[in-house]
Amino acid sequence: MITKINSCGLQGIDGYIISVETGVSGGFPAWEIVGLPDASVRESKERIRSALYNAGFVVPGKKIVINLAPADVKKEGAYLDLPIAVGLLTASEQVFCGDLGGCAFMGELSLDGKVRRINGVLPMVIKAYQSGIKSVFVPVENAKEAAVVSGVNVYGVGTLSELVDHLSGRKLINSTKIDINEVFGKAAKYSCDFSEVKGQENVKRAMEVAAAGGHNVLLIGPPGSGKTMLARRLPTILPDLTFDEALEATKIYSIAGKMPGGLPMIMTRPFRNPHHTVSAVGLSGGGANPKPGEISLSHNGVLFLDELPEFRKDALEVLRQPLEDGTVTITRVQGSCSYPCNVMLVASMNPCPCGYYGDRKHDCTCTPKKIASYLGKISGPLLDRIDLHIEVPAVDYEDLESNTKPESSADIKKRVDKARKIQNERYKGQRIHSNSMLTPALMDEYCRLSSAANEMLKTAFNRMGMSGRAYNRIVKVARTIADLDESENIEQQHIAEAIQYRSLDRKFWA
Repeated sequence: MITKINSCGLQGIDGYIISVETGVSGGFPAWEIVGLPDASVRESKERIRSALYNAGFVVPGKKIVINLAPADVKKEGAYLDLPIAVGLLTASEQVFCGDLGGCAFMGELSLDGKVRRINGVLPMVIKAYQSGIKSVFVPVENAKEAAVVSGVNVYGVGTLSELVDHLSGRKLINSTKIDINEVFGKAAKYSCDFSEVKGQENVKRAMEVAAAGGHNVLLIGPPGSGKTMLARRLPTILPDLTFDEALEATKIYSIAGKMPGGLPMIMTRPFRNPHHTVSAVGLSGGGANPKPGEISLSHNGVLFLDELPEFRKDALEVLRQPLEDGTVTITRVQGSCSYPCNVMLVASMNPCPCGYYGDRKHDCTCTPKKIASYLGKISGPLLDRIDLHIEVPAVDYEDLESNTKPESSADIKKRVDKARKIQNERYKGQRIHSNSMLTPALMDEYCRLSSAANEMLKTAFNRMGMSGRAYNRIVKVARTIADLDESENIEQQHIAEAIQYRSLDRKFWA
């Protein structure tokens, strides 16, 4: 007898349907799994054998062939344990459960028959829904995550015996349902706030500009000036995640196995802070079975690189193309996959090894050669991709002792939200949602400079020896500053402030 059971696999950030075909026939007892299975799929035979035994079933002493279609796509992971077990039980006529064509199964089995959680459930269930499947059976720990997809009956399975009882009609499993509007409508809560940062008003203004336009930021200053403190508070002034953005972020975290416990979705903008020892693969993604890296885990959020020069040079250089394209493509012999990475890059660094080069309160102990070597770890092309270069000076004692309460994140966020609303209306239908994503063609249409602003930018371009990319980024930042001022055109004061944020690469890297 031959049966077909639906399951799902993963290719990059998207799922695809796998048909698990099981044939049980006479002949010498053997068990073969075909269809390009990897080691974890081939090993499923022993897990399933033990799970069936502990659930009161047996593996028939016949020739068993399991085909995983499409046969030309490599199958990876233990999520095929459950559909293979169901296919074997139905093909060997140990379980009679009618037509399962409208169902999909995914889950890993333990030796005692329990169903363990798996990674990537959300994109799998989305694909199942798009393929017309009405019911999905997933591990009970993944049920809430799967229930995010409306229009599909999601059943959380705890053990193989529970699933068999449900399919046989003896004891039904209640479907898992969540009110996604209620869940997603909860306000994002952060444990930090800009009101905790005393002083550094100029830096806060620059962070506001960065948040309003989605621009990349480099913070450079002496130790203890508050660079990390400011960077960690940037998500608190970013616009709230839209449902589509949250869904994309959740898919990536689901695939990587980093979903926060108890939450069906990612509710706040991701903030990733990898250690400087991270490898190039750790940042961009990859591996034998490609997984998303830190830049993709930061999608629709912030990637914070603290102590930028301490990162490996090859790791930093691998960021150049993803920062420009918003997508990272990982290619292997068996194929390629792409992960989105529309991120705000926030980096911080000291100006020299001792940290006090250019500081007005401390003397720098580094030689010019050491300073040049330290700053040389940051390449010009990478520096060009960072829109705002912000000097963060040491905090004055008067600021620390002041009783004046600094502006809160909520107040700053109101201005940021207003600027983003202007951008959303301006770029409606253009498939972009912030000034940082402007293409050269769209810049000609939406970034109109007054004659005085144009003359100032021309002078700065010639004197500072800027690249074409630096020119474009200054204009984009000026567009954001104009949006904060609710100005349709880019005026001289907007260009002046934008140029100010590009001066550090000439001060320190000249």
